[in-house]
Amino acid sequence: MALMATAPWNRGVLEQISISPPSISTGIASIFTNHPFCGFPLLSIYGPRKKGLVVVRAMFATFGARMEESVKKTVTENPVVVYSKTWCSYSSEVKSLFKRLGVEPLVIELDQLGPQGPQLQKTLLRLTGQHTVPNIFIGGKHIGGCTDTIKIHRIGELQPLLLEAGAMKLKS
Repeated sequence: MALMATAPWNRGVLEQISISPPSISTGIASIFTNHPFCGFPLLSIYGPRKKGLVVVRAMFATFGARMEESVKKTVTENPVVVYSKTWCSYSSEVKSLFKRLGVEPLVIELDQLGPQGPQLQKTLLRLTGQHTVPNIFIGGKHIGGCTDTIKIHRIGELQPLLLEAGAMKLKS
């Protein structure tokens, strides 16, 4: 679908931008692009953008709602999900723990997602109250971060959670 839109990098000149409906399963709306001057072009579906950011705010609200839906779907459809950053030592520690336990979590590296990474981290903050990584979900339930995961492992509660979620099989 083609759309005439005003973009901030071209000082109000209309240009044709091809977009497709955003995919809820990926959580990344295709109307947002990685333009070199700004991560998110300010678009108005009604032609040149007038004063204010009413349309843009509405689009961001829709994007945020879709991202929340995407996170909820991701954590319910996967036994173990780790929202991580490649450079974070706490994230590495949790990923190592899961590897030692024979668990293969779905790892989402926020720092590898471009401009969607910080947006996804804000969404996780809204949903969990946790602003740090790793942000861990087991069986659709928020577990917490590295310290929380290590703690429940030490007291023997992690493996039962992993078994219940189907992320681990009993060793015979």
